[in-house]
Amino acid sequence: MTTLIWGVLPYVAFVLLVAGTIWRYRYDKFGWTTRSSQVYESKLLNIASPVFHYGILFVLVGHLVGLFVPMSWTQNVGVSEHTYHLFSLIGGTFAGALTVCGIFLLVYRRRTKAPVFKATTRNDKLMYVFLLGAIVLGMVAKLTHASGDGYNYRETIGPWARSLFTLSPDTGLMDGVPVLYRIHAVVGMSLIALVPFTRLVHMFSAPVQYLFRPYVVYRSRDPRRLAARPERRGWERTGS
Repeated sequence: MTTLIWGVLPYVAFVLLVAGTIWRYRYDKFGWTTRSSQVYESKLLNIASPVFHYGILFVLVGHLVGLFVPMSWTQNVGVSEHTYHLFSLIGGTFAGALTVCGIFLLVYRRRTKAPVFKATTRNDKLMYVFLLGAIVLGMVAKLTHASGDGYNYRETIGPWARSLFTLSPDTGLMDGVPVLYRIHAVVGMSLIALVPFTRLVHMFSAPVQYLFRPYVVYRSRDPRRLAARPERRGWERTGS
């Protein structure tokens, strides 16, 4: 069972993520969307959406640092284990609470706004369950082992996660991991496998090119303003 969960399941989740994303892109391009419901309600969405997205971004960054930055690296730059634990505890709890608040606001909006609720699919409901479960389990696991220096997952879960990329998973590292951390990891891997089949797939469509596109020049169509201004070549100052 240990080999199946910690040596096979991670690769199954990764294969489903990659294969599902490719399949979705090839055969469901019109469904590759957040299924935006802003047209039905925007006031609450303008609050819930930024709260959720900033929270989940902080959570993702925290996991990347915790799992893939070795403890020796932080110690070499003068960050003690106690300092790292406090930073992880406070920052992780804040990020998790922010994400949970965003999810609750989004779910409340879907339940109280009939048009939005009608646009909710079964996959959306399943996604919310796994997403909320992963976040809450991570927070509970962290707070349960908050005393002292807490549980040092960088000596077990971190090396195990990095060993997956060498195709030689060290499953024995997970034997002594607290139950809550292990459940959190399993739910997290399940969520990764579900990404291509839910609206979360839109994370792979971040409009990065928008940052590098040329400026859009807007010109007045009012004939009176056009006639009053002499023609000039080249760029003009904004507002001129």
